[in-house]
Order: sequence, then C-alpha cells, then structure tokens
Amino acid sequence: MQRTVLLGLASLVLLSGGIFGGIWLSQAKIARQTPDEYRIVEEAVQAAEAAYVDSVSRNRLSEYAIEGFLGSLDPHSVYIDAERMQAVREQFNASFEGIGVTYELIDGPEKQDTIGVLSVLPEGPSEEAGVWAGDRIVAIDGASAVGLNHEEIQDRLKGPEGSSVQVTLRRPGRSEPVQVSITRDDVPIATLDAAYMLDGMTGYIKINRFAQTTYREFSNALRILDDRGMKRLVLDLRGNAGGYMQMAERVADEFLKDGQVIVSARSRHREYTQTARASGGGAFEDRPLTVLVDEHSASASEIVAGALQDHDRALIIGRRTFGKGLVQREFQLSDGSGLRVTIARFYTPTGRLIQTDYADGRRDYYEQKARRLDRDTVRTRQALVASMPDSLKYRTDAGRIVLGGGGIVPDHIVPPDTAMHPFIGEVMRAGVFSDFARAWVDERSIELREEWKGDPDEFASSYRVPGTAFPALVQFARSRGIQESVAPAGDADGDGVDPALERYAESLLKSYAGRRLFGTEMWVRVRNQFDPVVEEARRSWGDAELLAARYPVR
Repeated sequence: MQRTVLLGLASLVLLSGGIFGGIWLSQAKIARQTPDEYRIVEEAVQAAEAAYVDSVSRNRLSEYAIEGFLGSLDPHSVYIDAERMQAVREQFNASFEGIGVTYELIDGPEKQDTIGVLSVLPEGPSEEAGVWAGDRIVAIDGASAVGLNHEEIQDRLKGPEGSSVQVTLRRPGRSEPVQVSITRDDVPIATLDAAYMLDGMTGYIKINRFAQTTYREFSNALRILDDRGMKRLVLDLRGNAGGYMQMAERVADEFLKDGQVIVSARSRHREYTQTARASGGGAFEDRPLTVLVDEHSASASEIVAGALQDHDRALIIGRRTFGKGLVQREFQLSDGSGLRVTIARFYTPTGRLIQTDYADGRRDYYEQKARRLDRDTVRTRQALVASMPDSLKYRTDAGRIVLGGGGIVPDHIVPPDTAMHPFIGEVMRAGVFSDFARAWVDERSIELREEWKGDPDEFASSYRVPGTAFPALVQFARSRGIQESVAPAGDADGDGVDPALERYAESLLKSYAGRRLFGTEMWVRVRNQFDPVVEEARRSWGDAELLAARYPVR
C-alpha cells in the first residue's frame, strides 16, 4: 500500500496550521528587552522544570508555552520549530540543494518501505544522471535505503551543491540494478503545476502556491501561451493554500487596469495598513478569464480571486474557498525556530472580509468549514445568496452581489463529484487504485517510454488504455477485499460493466502513466479531461466573455 503521496525532497508540503497563507514578504526583528509582565512566564516554566515528577526538556517546555499563548490568538498564528522552519523556507524560496526528484514510500517486502521515484526534474541532477520516474531507490552510498523514513531519506539525499551521492536503483522491466552517481545542485521547486493549451484558443495555468518565483514562472507561462495563440485563460487556484501576498498581488495585477484596488490590509499598526493597486500595462487585461477555486484555495489565492471577482474581471468557478483573511509576518527566534504572527486582516476591493469566524476556538473553526462544505454541496448560488444577511452582501463594480463572511463564493458553484461510482471511491480511499496503477505502469514502463517519450501532446490526445485494464483492476480490488458491485443495471454493452465507470477508471490509469512519462503537468492535463470544474469552465465562456467585454465598468 502507498504510505505517503508526492513528497518532494525539499520538504513536506506544509499546508495546515497557517504555515502557508497570506505571508508578508519580509522578516521582522524582535525587541530583546523583556517587559516585567512576561517574567511570570519564565518563573512558571522554571518552577515546572524544577518540580515536575518526571524530567522535562527545557526546549519542549518552551515550545508548549509558545504554542499555548499562540493558540489563544487565532488559528493562523503558529510556532514553527527549527527543523520545520528550514523546510518551510525551502518551499517559500522555491529551491533547495538536492538531487531533483519527488518520491513516494511504497510498502515493500516484510512491510519495509521502498522509495519510489514519482517524478524527475527536467534537466535536473537526477535526469542528467539517468534516473527515471518509476525507479526504486534501494541503496544510497552503498547502504540500504529500504525502510527509511522521510527524515532519514532527506538527510541522505540532500546535501551541498556540487557534492555527489551514489544511488542504486531497481528499474521496472530490468532484472539488474542500475548504479548512478548524482551531483547535487540547487534545485528549483516549481510553483506552477501546469501551463498548456486546453484547445486552440484556451490557455490553462495551475499555480500550486505563491512563492518567491511565482510571478516569474507565471509571466513566462503567459508569454509562451500567447505565442501558441491563447485568446482566453483558465487560471486554476484549486488546492493553492496561499503564500506571499506580494506574489498574489503581482499575479492579479496582470489582469487589472491601472489604479484598481487589488487588496487592502488593515491593522492597528500603521506600517501594516496599506492598499495595493494595479499598475496597469498587464499582459492579460482585456481577454476572457475564468478562475477555478475550491475549499483548499486560501489566503493569497483568495486575494487574487476576490480582486478579480469584485472588479468583474473574471468568472469564478468551483467551490467556496477556505476563508483566510489574515496576514502573517515571520519572526525568527534565536534557536532557528520562528513565529508566524497575524499582523493584519485583508479586505477585497469591495470591502469584504473573507476570514471565517474563529471566536469559538481552532477546533470549531475547522469543523464549521467542513459543515459549510456539506451545506454548499446541496445549495445553488442563488439559494446561498438568499440565505445571507444583507450585512454580508456586497456589490461589484457592475452591481453584482458577492458575499463576505467566510471565503469567496464562486459565480458558478460546482459541488464535489457526488456522481463518482462507489467502486472508484472505495479503491481510491483504500489506496488500492494507486497500488494497481503503479504495478500496471511498471509492467509497461519501458514499452510506454519507447513509444511516447518526447511527444506529450500526442500522448495526451491519442493514447488509449487497453480494454483489459479495467477487468484487471476489478480483480485486483477484489483480491484486496473490496466487493463493491461494478455493474449497475442498464449498461449498454451487456457485459456487466458500466461504460462510464470503465472510461473514468481508464482515464485515471492514463494519468498515472502520463505522470510517469512526462511529470506532473501530464497528470494534470489528463485529469482535466474528465474534471467537472474544468468542464464547467468550458461551458461558461459566454459569461466570461461578457464580463471581459464590459470590463472595466465605468
């Protein structure tokens, strides 16, 4: 069974606890004088250390004290220990020194985890050394790599730029191990998962977070898609938990006219109270635009979506966003750890505060978001607007109603895919599908590589998963104890299989194969072919074009 999914060697992708979000792009210095009122905390910690029945680590007592007082403030003011701080900085800096792969841990013999290479950075150190996606790393510098945890793996594979590491690989389709020497380098961590043409006139860009390199990656992608004939754009911010505010502002600026408000930050501190405005001359100010969001789109993502919705610049499609309207600043502590402390609230151009209420504590904060998602699933946007008090209703430049009080409510709501067949839901939740897909692609890895490598567009449009794959999946699932029926009544072929279910499963398999051959972008491209939110965007260009034709509203 797959134990951990898509972990880059830079770090874990830290999306919870406020580590991503709306971050002020600078560090703050801390005054070293301790007010008398805080000395009682020092006394209490010392008393606990001296008197407690068991020995207690001073470091842990300090961490408990910090976490305790931050927990009384808001859900996104957080403490980050020194070890995690290094990983977080790599994510925000969008680079690290390593070998340039992402990996997963796979259950191997005797329940020991094996490192499976998910993707290899194009033109990175591992690709130059001959590492393939799908390889298993079984030894590092001559010592077994089987059974290592994430920290041990990263300790062995990461290292200073220019240093070397010897890696032993097991490659699907080959009986003999492959030995490679990899020279570590400064490895970029892309913040764009995909940038390609959905069709002859429609560009698509997916941003996974807002880091220091995001605007550069984004503007480069716009330029490339322009050269390919892009007339309109789908900007996908689903799953994007935020990042640097300034990067979000610069991305939004590409779509807005000179002087239009992007976002306002308000605080009791004058230096944190300011308004960001568009500078004009953006690369995509006049063409139709849709923005895709979901319940995991937070903070910096909500700055972009809120600005474009309030100015009637883009059609927002998907599900209500997370609802994080707080801005944090980082304070570095003397041991290398740090605090992310909320310094301001941000407001969209219409004055909306999209922060979800947190007065009843962190647990209730996250539980109410889950309840809200369940409610939104069964309500139309019209019903949602009708249920809201007037105090939470705002008017866009063109007079359309938009909502405050927790997240950005899309113009077109697309609920979660409740039509997914129970069989697919069960095999996905149990990890059975990923196990089957990995084995299925392993058996065909060399064959697929020889036929399709170097031709991603042809693979995306033409490759078809063989008809034998779905029956094999069903048999594999049943061998793992999943007996869910796969034969709803009324299938057209009379073979006991629902054709729509079969096509869906085969598309999922194609996405696995595509990632093995071409990386994350192909994974996204194939899944977009049967994504209901992307399909809604395709159907909604009339509304997006109408907004673009009327923009800006005078």
